[in-house]
Amino acid sequence: MEHLDSVPPRQGLVIFLNGTSSSGKSSIAAELLRVLDEPYFHMPVDAFHAMRSRAPVPPDELGTVLHRTWQGFHRAVAGMAAAGNNVVVDHVLSAEWRLRDCLSLFVPQDVVLVGVHCPPEELERRERERGDRPAGLAARQLEQVHSHGIYDIECDTSRATPLECALRIREFLPGRPTPTAFERLRGER
Repeated sequence: MEHLDSVPPRQGLVIFLNGTSSSGKSSIAAELLRVLDEPYFHMPVDAFHAMRSRAPVPPDELGTVLHRTWQGFHRAVAGMAAAGNNVVVDHVLSAEWRLRDCLSLFVPQDVVLVGVHCPPEELERRERERGDRPAGLAARQLEQVHSHGIYDIECDTSRATPLECALRIREFLPGRPTPTAFERLRGER
């Protein structure tokens, strides 16, 4: 086994998929893990919510519990990347503070911000079909999720399959422009 002192330091690449609930982020992430040439970890925010015990949370504490969960998620992703791991993040930037928090934690030149878009009618259809999301959740998120307006690359999951989106992202990676979307967004804030 390799001694830990001999592992060269490097920053992992973060492919940050941002879109509403039911927009297709998890499906794209699954395809990315299949088609990318290097090892990547898929870190979906939903997995962090699923890790919480099922103990009831008093309604007046729910907002605080959710806020801490998202903060912890951001720090876990940043930690994985800082340790040299490549990460595919599946997230919903439906609150301004979430983007600000990520901008403060991630190395901006090592983030590829991917806008995952889907028309409202299709989001509504997917929500009904899934049955595990509150009706209208994606519609409520839609306005804020993409309000920052800057991406490195964008996909429309109503026009392209998850595999087609993943292949586009893979093809984009070697020639990523600078400054990155995260660098530009950090400069604006």
